[in-house]
Amino acid sequence: MSIFINKDTKVITQGITGKTGQFHTEKCQEYANGKNCFVAGVNPKKAGEKVFDIPIFASVKEAKQQTGATVSVIYVPPAGAAAAIWEAAEADLDLAICITEGIPVRDMLEVRNKMKQKEAKGGKKTLLLGPNCPGLITPDEIKIGIMPGHIHKKGRIGVVSRSGTLTYEAVAQLSELGIGQSSAVGIGGDPINGLKHIDVMQAFNDDPDTDAVIMIGEIGGPDEADAARWCKVNMKKPVVGFIAGVTAPPGKRMGHAGALISGGADTAEAKLAIMEECGFKITRNPSEMGKLLKSLL
Repeated sequence: MSIFINKDTKVITQGITGKTGQFHTEKCQEYANGKNCFVAGVNPKKAGEKVFDIPIFASVKEAKQQTGATVSVIYVPPAGAAAAIWEAAEADLDLAICITEGIPVRDMLEVRNKMKQKEAKGGKKTLLLGPNCPGLITPDEIKIGIMPGHIHKKGRIGVVSRSGTLTYEAVAQLSELGIGQSSAVGIGGDPINGLKHIDVMQAFNDDPDTDAVIMIGEIGGPDEADAARWCKVNMKKPVVGFIAGVTAPPGKRMGHAGALISGGADTAEAKLAIMEECGFKITRNPSEMGKLLKSLL
């Protein structure tokens, strides 16, 4: 079992004909059951052609109708990426995973509002992961995104992170200790994104095949604190917590667009304090995440 995706998930690549989309789709195809999972690409100008034996369609709607795909991954350049997310939502997909970095905030605001309005009218809710995220993986089954497949190992630990590289770091530490992962989810570091820590923690809590979770956050925004408070009341599994940016000065943007300390509760120390209060085992040293989790099992 896994969260959001498994070996039977059928995936559309939006932006499959671009350099990045091609490179990563090929890598995802080579991983586990990828050959069977990646069933369609979308490019209105190249409909009818094929890339790596994957047929290209004119629209997401058409790709879904022809292949039964329920998930899309988006490698469309920033200027068109929000429109690509909306196209996935309009086609009633279950999940859209947006890897693109640098989408204008205003575009994301518009798309988020359109998705909320569609839902309010009784339309299907399409989950969004990202943008500016590495994607997600269920080891030995399927990977959708840009993470290195070889560091993952099948198992029962969930990983969720705002930082792509820290996701890989946590996973590599676990695998080195012989501890496998149920799923690893990178939610991305943009100020306006889809799935938050709290959504992924709920999914891990409900998943009978996840025994414990590593939750990695960053400075900026209330998401980690919200998730920690939810976990205090609802989470039945042990959680290891880490926040990147302990040394970050207030008011200075660090790497990710969302990583900007605006108020007092946005700092790493404030978030770590809330996580600890809510029963997380926290570490201030990213190299200790795996060992700390192992001590909880």
